[in-house]
Amino acid sequence: MVEEVIEILRNISQQVYDNVKNLAGTEGAGGDFGRGVGGDISQKIDIVAEKTVLDYLKQINFNCVVLGEECGHVEINDNPKGYVIMDAIDGTANAVNGIPFFCCSLAFATDNKLSSITDAVVTNLSNGEQYWASKGKGAFLNKTKIHVQNKETAYKIVGVNTSGATPELLKKLQPIFEHHGPTRHFGANALEMAYLSKGSIDILIDLRDKIRVQDMAAGYLLIKESGGLIVDAHAQPLDSDFGTMTRLSFVGAANQETLDEIMSEINKL
Repeated sequence: MVEEVIEILRNISQQVYDNVKNLAGTEGAGGDFGRGVGGDISQKIDIVAEKTVLDYLKQINFNCVVLGEECGHVEINDNPKGYVIMDAIDGTANAVNGIPFFCCSLAFATDNKLSSITDAVVTNLSNGEQYWASKGKGAFLNKTKIHVQNKETAYKIVGVNTSGATPELLKKLQPIFEHHGPTRHFGANALEMAYLSKGSIDILIDLRDKIRVQDMAAGYLLIKESGGLIVDAHAQPLDSDFGTMTRLSFVGAANQETLDEIMSEINKL
């Protein structure tokens, strides 16, 4: 029996967890290994995690092109049937500094666009929890089906990524900081998207035009399969190619009411 794509991704992600769980937060996790294709300086923990993914895919001769944060475009064989979009360590700064919020993000797509993603896994590398989804089959945390927040809670958590934001964007977001909250940013986009998919975060805002496809491909499917919405800066359904230089903005929300409320605040100025 041919192993399903989601099981391949889950097995790889588990191996990454096994290989880095004792490395994170140690002196051996860091070190300048040059700039990856994505533009960031690669750390030792990035290299170990990415090598784990590539070695596994080569071992099973998986028919794919890998699009990685560090390695860029890698063809596993001559007959690719799709794309594995990989950020083997999302939240590297957290991992190197011993902050327990970083993950491995893997997605599989049949075509060169977000909307063709069929399978996704985000593994919390600080505790081994796996968030995973297959198109049309729902989203799960380990063995439990998960869903975005669909009831009133004491706190509506708003995730806002302002790392490297321009003064103009901060001004545009000011109503969010004043009128909504508590606001949070934990430093690993894919894992924050997973938190939205399980109902821990109500809305997630990243309007910097900086996020790479590798950072959010798996989270994109998790949000959709858990009943949430994910749109671009103009509140249109999010889609994109997987270009090396592609940079995105997005807003993910638990429901239309929350999305409309937040977008109206953002667009007041």
